[in-house]
Amino acid sequence: MRKRNIPFAYATSLREVTPDFFHKLGIKTLLLDLDNTLDPYTVSVPTPETREMVERLQAAGIGLIVTSNNSGKRVFRYCAELGIECACFMAKPFSFKIKRLLKERKLDPATVMLIGDQIMTDVKAGNGAGIRTMLTEPLDTSHEPVSTHINRLFDRPKRKKMAKLGLLKDWRTFL
Repeated sequence: MRKRNIPFAYATSLREVTPDFFHKLGIKTLLLDLDNTLDPYTVSVPTPETREMVERLQAAGIGLIVTSNNSGKRVFRYCAELGIECACFMAKPFSFKIKRLLKERKLDPATVMLIGDQIMTDVKAGNGAGIRTMLTEPLDTSHEPVSTHINRLFDRPKRKKMAKLGLLKDWRTFL
């Protein structure tokens, strides 16, 4: 199993992860995937569950930036509703835009974690940028673009193999 495919931690959903987890690791900023991590692909405005989670993380002093491969218009509108920063067209799984974002915002990679629902894009990009990553389960796979469906064909067997080998470390084990 390639090291670049292995997330630092795993959670069924970001919504279940407590701010204490991030504080214990020294994480000050989260780079969050939007589609199927924060909300399903078909949701254009943040759900009440996502709003509550964002408020909880912000109240704990954790900075949030949505990093999406999606187009600007949808992402900007969604993030404006939440009152958080965003960066679009991130070209994940490539890490050069993540590295640029870290440098532009003067973020220490040791204090940043990227969270997303895909190994093939989110985990690879974060690991390639030298930051910790958390893999989540997708919130809803029923209405995804074709490219994401193709990624999931590669993703599912990798998840199964990592789980079998004990490489998907539940976030609670770090508390």
